[in-house]
Amino acid sequence: MFKTCIIGASGYTGAELALLLQQHSQFELAALYVSENSSDAHKNIGDLHGFLYEQINLPLLPLQESDMLALAEQMDAIFLATPHEASHEWMDKLAGKKAIIFDLSGAFRLKDKNVFAQYYGFENTQDSWLNQAVYGLADWHQEQIKQAALVAVPGCYPTASLTALKPLFNAGLLDQQHRPIINAISGVSGAGRKAALNSSFNEVSLQAYGVLGHRHQPEIATHLGTEVIFTPHLGNFKRGILATITIKIQAGISAEQISQAYQQAYASNPIVRLRNSWPKIDDVAKTPFCDLFWKFDRQSGYLVITSAIDNLLKGAASQAVQCANLRFGFDSHFDLVK
Repeated sequence: MFKTCIIGASGYTGAELALLLQQHSQFELAALYVSENSSDAHKNIGDLHGFLYEQINLPLLPLQESDMLALAEQMDAIFLATPHEASHEWMDKLAGKKAIIFDLSGAFRLKDKNVFAQYYGFENTQDSWLNQAVYGLADWHQEQIKQAALVAVPGCYPTASLTALKPLFNAGLLDQQHRPIINAISGVSGAGRKAALNSSFNEVSLQAYGVLGHRHQPEIATHLGTEVIFTPHLGNFKRGILATITIKIQAGISAEQISQAYQQAYASNPIVRLRNSWPKIDDVAKTPFCDLFWKFDRQSGYLVITSAIDNLLKGAASQAVQCANLRFGFDSHFDLVK
């Protein structure tokens, strides 16, 4: 058994991750941590998240920075479900020791420090770990993940978008004169557990936000290899992401070539499901799947793709476990798809 812990375990993603690790046949969930000043410190995680009641009998321990070096030598894997600033500040204390680090924040997803500072509002000074971090898009970067000391687990919107677009980009099917246009809607759990007026359920109505300036736009563009127009929306539902993507395809490309690109990418991948009808969020909520479907208008050359994921699972926790599976020698879907 590989010994694991979660730092930042009190949030929605941390709770989902705790259950996945608890149920995993090869990972031991040894401890759950929160920051030393957290109001959740010393509470049992099952008292905060009712679906974990009597499933996980572990307290949320306050973690002091002075304990991090020892923790990094005791654990085989450490999962950071922490704010970007915390992951950045703590990385040199945690990484490079015995533990493999799986960081679910955005602190190490962008290599360009200027772009990072523009979108995240602070400078990344962890040059060594920024250079070493492997982007954990688990269905694409398997070989790099298998060797990584630090895995930067992708954001939820980028996971939905890149899973839909990479087969086409890698096959050279996209018309490079036209940017992919991504319109994606997320449930309110994507805003985190902390109370805020703009994510209060009574205040939420379907609306766009972060228009032409959301931090996931450069993440998608960087890891796709071409610029995109990305518009996120907040929906009045709890969990899930539905991304509808419109792209222009190279002249002369057939629907069969598009289908072949997806089949080659995902036919043997049980996590990505190629559907025969338009997916909806209820199809993937509380699962590790990404569901894809598309329609091609050959006359105009435009292709519309829908990608559906659970933002807390495939968009965060279950993808982190996919990465951990790869890093510790298992199939990426091991213990996720029965």
